[in-house]
This record gives sequence, C-alpha cells and structure tokens, in this order.
Amino acid sequence: MSCPENRRFVLAITGASGVIYGIRLLRVLVQAGHEIDLLISPAGRDVLEQELGIALDLEAFELGLLEPFFVDGMPTGNSLQNIQQSREESATLTEAASPRLTERVFYWHYRDWSSPLASGSSAREAMVICPCSLATLASIVHGISDNLIRRAAEVHLKERRSVIVVPRETPLSTIQLRNLYRASRLGIVVLPAMPGFYHRPKSVEELVDFVVARVCDQLRIKHNLAKRWPAV
Repeated sequence: MSCPENRRFVLAITGASGVIYGIRLLRVLVQAGHEIDLLISPAGRDVLEQELGIALDLEAFELGLLEPFFVDGMPTGNSLQNIQQSREESATLTEAASPRLTERVFYWHYRDWSSPLASGSSAREAMVICPCSLATLASIVHGISDNLIRRAAEVHLKERRSVIVVPRETPLSTIQLRNLYRASRLGIVVLPAMPGFYHRPKSVEELVDFVVARVCDQLRIKHNLAKRWPAV
C-alpha cells in the first residue's frame, strides 16, 4: 500500500473512552512524516486526564505534554504509575524529538472560528475523529456545527473529503444506531474501536494497534501495525 508523502490530516479527540487510539494514531502519523491539525474537545480533555493521566489546558495548550507517548515502549494507559514513570524518563529524550512534534502538529482551539479548518478552501486530505463520541456524531449527521470539530467535519463532507469516525460505545441505543446509519449514508467511514483477536494479541498495545491499523488503511498509509489475514 503506497501513499504520497507529507500529507496533512485533521485529527480530533472527543469525549469517548479509548483516547489511547487517538494518541497512538497521532504518533503513527507524525512518525510517518505527515502533518496533523489537532483538535481536542473539553470532554476529550477530561478523558485524556482520566485514562492516560495527561492534564491539558485547552486555553494554553502545551504540545510537549504528549511527548512521553512518542517514546518507544510507552504504556497505553493501563498503568498510570508506569505512565508517570515514563513521563519522568522522557526528560532523557534527544532534543530532536521535540521539534518533530512542534513542526508537524498544529493545535487549534475547539472554539477558534478563524482557523482554516472552518473553511472549505483549506487543503486537508482527510479528517479522523478518534475516539468519536456519539454526541459529536449526532451533531455532525444533523448539521449542527457549534464548535470547530463539528464545523471541520461539515467542511470535509461538503468538499467531498474523507471523514473517518471511531466510536467506542456499548451497548448502542436505537437513536445511536440510527445516527451511525445516517453517517454511513452521508459517506462517513464508521470504524468502531473493535479490535480483533485472530492475530492472538499479547498486549494492550497490540489491541490498540489493530484499530489504528484500520484507520491507516482508510487513509492509505503504509504500516506494519497489525498482521493481515493470510491470502487464501
């Protein structure tokens, strides 16, 4: 699977469980040499702190707080103690690691209506909402663009660009199922955070990478995150 280099994507993290999928995807895209417009909702911020111990201030965003998750072997959130240890050890990172993030990741406040993401004239190849809360999905499929995340999704849809959502919710209500159906009818790729087990995963990291690999497939990004089913 091949793809052009130096592509630019929008990645939004909203208030559903499973924020590690979004953080892992951010790492994979940056390390592949792509540029990312990063959006985080207030609920997404809260889940980042609860699940991964990352305390972000959306009003004074510090990209460096995500740096520990770009260290090889970084735990995926199942141990906050290990996360804190890795954060302390991240001080030993080379100086080259930080610019990699700051040069390729561009943060936009969820209320910044002056952002180019609010306009169809901005040239972004695709948008991924990972994880995607079903409240965010409901707003998108009903045309409610009351923040930059939802407006950016609306822009991608009207410009016929790819939108991928990664919901993580169970069980699903009839309303939620109906909205997921509407999303699919609108051309949105619905990619639930449902890791497979046929590859016999041995760690949480492998389960996370299973889902992230599927997102990369949709973005036409070459990877070796997960084993593919053998050809018959």
